Amino acid sequence: MLGFGQKNWPGTMVLEGEKPVQVRVRVHQKSLHYRLSISVAGEPILSVPPKGKPEDAHAFLQRHKHWLDVRLQRRAQPVPFVEGATIPLRGQDHVIAGTGKIRGQVTLLPAGEMNQIIVPGGDRHLARRLTDWLKSQALGDLQQRSALHASRLGVQVGKISIRGQSSRWGSCSSAGNLSYNWRLVLAPPFVLDYVAAHEVAHICEMNHSSAFWSKVLQTLPEMDKGRSWLKSHGSTLMGYGVTPAQGPTAKT
Repeated sequence: MLGFGQKNWPGTMVLEGEKPVQVRVRVHQKSLHYRLSISVAGEPILSVPPKGKPEDAHAFLQRHKHWLDVRLQRRAQPVPFVEGATIPLRGQDHVIAGTGKIRGQVTLLPAGEMNQIIVPGGDRHLARRLTDWLKSQALGDLQQRSALHASRLGVQVGKISIRGQSSRWGSCSSAGNLSYNWRLVLAPPFVLDYVAAHEVAHICEMNHSSAFWSKVLQTLPEMDKGRSWLKSHGSTLMGYGVTPAQGPTAKT
């Protein structure tokens, strides 16, 4: 069953079954293939090439129905940044507490068994203020670890940027510019360290060949620890800072 026209691809497709699933469709102008993913908010997304055909897209979805069912069961639950919510910071749980004041800085407060993140700005601005602070923390951590791995591998890192990528934890451009997902600061430090080593190694090898993995291993002998954690638990991080109404997805 199609929910979009032959001429205008953007729209939705309904995958029939015991529980019908609505899949959002979007066109990627440079794509040659179909790609199915799950958004941060848990929404299925089908990326299609501009010259693709609806009937082919439908067949592709049918072939990947089991994959989609499994991923939907595992999808991250949205955890909005609101007063009283518990979020991890560098692997340690913290409770969000608002000051109710307009001015001030985000601070950390040990509070018995549960640490707190104190956030100014009132309920209306709490989520934005906390997200901005987490991005700044992530940037500092990733700059430090990227510089260390670059020194070990004898390469030069370009610009480092922090984003809220919906489909990856990091990326490296041909110019050596690195882009990281800010949610890495939520994970234990060895996870962030692995992603930094991974992306810096791409400056040497822009692929995932055995030579590339040798570079990662060279700068981070314990890389498997972070890699395994991310594969097992990474999807849970993608729900933090997301409200159920939001929509942008994660892979390493």
